[in-house]
Amino acid sequence: MKESRLLLIANTNGDWAKMRLPLFQKTTMSVLAGLLMLAAPDASAAESLAGSKGDSRYPVYFAPGSTGGCQKAYKTYVATGSHSAYASTPFNWATEFVVCARANASSQKAAETLALKDCQSARKQYKVTTAGVCSIAASK
Repeated sequence: MKESRLLLIANTNGDWAKMRLPLFQKTTMSVLAGLLMLAAPDASAAESLAGSKGDSRYPVYFAPGSTGGCQKAYKTYVATGSHSAYASTPFNWATEFVVCARANASSQKAAETLALKDCQSARKQYKVTTAGVCSIAASK
């Protein structure tokens, strides 16, 4: 059976070229359609940012039983539907506190700048040196 298939293809005498052109066109159209779908903007780009954790730089952790506004600020950051950023000092079991800030802005970069500035300002205001430096934990 295999030999008859090979002989049939080998003995088309030019008919192979006629068969190959439509096959080539169909294959080309399928490949181009697939590339177009990949290149088209993602449908999720139009979705709201609400509920998204955004670009997470490091995990945000709150110790059980901790008090203060950082947990509330992080939950508000996640719930926000616009560009927002959450900055904090890193969590460390040796320190008893974390300094944090959240900011909304017209762009992700602007929100990061504002949140970082507010975190650094709070760190200076409360004269906290053992908590570490402020950095962006997450932004969207």
